[in-house]
Amino acid sequence: MKDDTGNDTSGETTTGQDDRADESVSTPNTDSESDADPGPDPDPNSSLYPDPDTGRNPDPDDPPERTSDHGSNQSDSPPQSADSPVETKGYPSEDESTDETAEIGEADEAGQTDETAGTGETTHDKEPDDDEATKTDNPDGTDDTVTTDRIDGFSGDVALDDLDLDAEDDDGETDEASRGLFDDLLEGEPIFENKEVLRPSYTPHKLPHREEQINNMATILVTALRGDTPSNILIYGKTGTGKTASAKFVSEELETTSQKYEVPCEVQYINCEVTDTQYRVLAQLANKFIEQNEAYIQDRLEELGELRDAAAEDPSELEGTDFGSVAAVENEIVALEDDLEEFAPVPMTGWPTDRVYSTFFDAVDYHERVVVIMLDEIDKLVEKSGDDTLYNLSRMNSELDNSRVSIMGISNDLKFTDFLDPRVKSSLGEEEIVFPPYDATQLRDILQHRAETAFKSDTLSEDVIPLCAAFAAQEHGDARRALDLLRTAGELAERDRTETVEETHVRKAQEKIELDRVVEVVRTLPTQSKLVLYATILLEKNGVHNINTGEVFNIYKRLCGEIDADVLTQRRVTDLISELDMLGIVNAVVVSKGRYGRTKEINLSVPLDETEAVLLSDSRVGQVEDAQPFVQARFDN
Repeated sequence: MKDDTGNDTSGETTTGQDDRADESVSTPNTDSESDADPGPDPDPNSSLYPDPDTGRNPDPDDPPERTSDHGSNQSDSPPQSADSPVETKGYPSEDESTDETAEIGEADEAGQTDETAGTGETTHDKEPDDDEATKTDNPDGTDDTVTTDRIDGFSGDVALDDLDLDAEDDDGETDEASRGLFDDLLEGEPIFENKEVLRPSYTPHKLPHREEQINNMATILVTALRGDTPSNILIYGKTGTGKTASAKFVSEELETTSQKYEVPCEVQYINCEVTDTQYRVLAQLANKFIEQNEAYIQDRLEELGELRDAAAEDPSELEGTDFGSVAAVENEIVALEDDLEEFAPVPMTGWPTDRVYSTFFDAVDYHERVVVIMLDEIDKLVEKSGDDTLYNLSRMNSELDNSRVSIMGISNDLKFTDFLDPRVKSSLGEEEIVFPPYDATQLRDILQHRAETAFKSDTLSEDVIPLCAAFAAQEHGDARRALDLLRTAGELAERDRTETVEETHVRKAQEKIELDRVVEVVRTLPTQSKLVLYATILLEKNGVHNINTGEVFNIYKRLCGEIDADVLTQRRVTDLISELDMLGIVNAVVVSKGRYGRTKEINLSVPLDETEAVLLSDSRVGQVEDAQPFVQARFDN
């Protein structure tokens, strides 16, 4: 059944929910009369009517009252029909309705409502506003304002929207359902003051035990501050010896000093591990210089615009400038605007390499400046794209008119220059700086310096830093590994909700890092490298130590036959072993066998079982899991 407003009103009278205390009372207007038979009188002793303050039920002899709990009138007249539902909102629950009910009953005493008059209608012109008191209409035209004496401790006229229903209960306890996922985790006291200090990307203000290398770089690059072209620099060293951190530190100092003395000098950093092709390197550099040129033109246009306006009023403003008239200033403005329109970013794909190089050349040489291009992991660029990029960059100064370019290359491979063209090698390696590995004492100083900023006071036990330094010193003096150990140990301590970092946390961190590193590195190896590594594992499982290249190659060939893979030459397998050595998965040492020549003795540097499990998770390598009989047969022969 539908009322005049089109609302479906079929069914029983909808009563308000106890927990909807934040909504207002609304009783829809209807013109229909109720034809339903009168229902039974309500039980005056019903549990719906007890007074929570007095603990007794209302007097059954009192006139029937309108209970806001159910939104219906309890009187001698017939109840509301299904055609005229009453929706109630905003009143307290059954257990909380007290004085409010009494006031409504007083207002309706003697049956002075539309319903008790026998009309069967409930008339409300509109829903009451949230900030206004609820009103009831009396036959005599007067309005009785419904006030609430008590709602959750408040008295007087209350705006229900202002009630804080999420407040703590009388016992001061918060509903458990409202606790979020991280509430329990946030209860623990943090150990870290600034965790970013322990990340490899952080460049500290002081680099202990690298003063000599830093001073060498500064001595070479200081010529840039004089407007001259600095020599190209090649920086060598194993992973974690402070090469990149030192180079970035010197670069920041160079740019800061250039601003101090108003010398146009800048450093552009390229990570060749990510940007590993000639096209991408040139495109990235070109776009950076284009952005700088656009900013330079905008600043120049603003200066010339002010000069033009001032000279138009006073021509003497042009004295001491390069312009003889206002027209000359205007022509310069037009030329700069044309240059601004010509600049367009280089897409990362799609252009011929010659066009990309030409755009990069023009962008660099647009105005006077000295540029130092820092190529981190430069050996990856040479391995992927050859030495054409280095040749062009190292020899472009002879063609530049305004700018000067210097190259700073950083490499983990001490022998990568052996594969360079002699012309590139001669021009690129003008200056070479070697970063030796850290020893345990030096690593301890580095960790102590970082820990003072990274951790809160008195959170590290005395043996934490020495143990982290000792673990890292065992792996070629890798400061990055030491920092990872210390950070991970702190994170494990926080998870345990302890107030200090102990030795046990460091040992757990060592195991966690080792396993994570192995899984990540081994999983991403090419199939051929996985086969070479698996051959080494099979040999070690059969008790062979100091494995030579020939032994690995023999097993490798049998594994390739198992999965129908191409067999590489023994020389190429030797190169793959060298790559595994550089990654720290194996330890390969070249030894001399006298008249029998030289060979590599190979030993695993990672956990055997965990590494084997990762290899066998590969769908192709997993096919040779039953290669053990072949390995055993080789030793029998």
